[in-house]
Amino acid sequence: MKTSSSPYHHHHHHHLSICLSIYLSQCVRIYLSIYLSISVCSYLSIYLSIYLSQCVHIYLSISVCSYLSIYLSISVCSYLSTYLSQCVRIYLSIYLSVFVSIYLSIYLSQCVRIYLSTYLSISVCSYLSIYVSIYLSRCVHIYLSIYLSIYLSQCVHIYLSIYLSIYLSVFISIYLSKIYMNITYLSIYLSIYHSLFISILSTPFIFIYI
Repeated sequence: MKTSSSPYHHHHHHHLSICLSIYLSQCVRIYLSIYLSISVCSYLSIYLSIYLSQCVHIYLSISVCSYLSIYLSISVCSYLSTYLSQCVRIYLSIYLSVFVSIYLSIYLSQCVRIYLSTYLSISVCSYLSIYVSIYLSRCVHIYLSIYLSIYLSQCVHIYLSIYLSIYLSVFISIYLSKIYMNITYLSIYLSIYHSLFISILSTPFIFIYI
């Protein structure tokens, strides 16, 4: 009995060991599969998280860089446009002020030149007219005075010559008439005196003759 139960017991023990080994191998396989799956999942999750973090970092860096570049380009463009508009406004204001000042200086110089030429021409014409009128009045006065003096001298000369000729003719006629009267009176007186003298002289002869 003892020898017959021992192989059975040994066989049963062998069967249990096989079952345990199979069970343990299954447990180990399950454990290893779970461990490997957990490890693979953890590694995959870590890898995916690292990959996704890298992707998110790259995406965020690209987005931030794009946003910053767009913002900086817009800011720089707006600043440059503002600066250029200020520069263009200052340049245009300076150019317009210089152009307007040059145009106004040319226009004012032309106006001043026209005004001065007009004023000088009017002044010169007025001064020349006054000078010419004074000169002509002087010349006319001198000419008239010379002409009047010559005319008056001629008139006085003619008048004096006529007056003197008339006066001399009257004086000569009066003088000649007086001389003639004196001669006549003298001849009458002489004839009377001669007759008296002859009568006086002839009286003694007459008495003697008688």
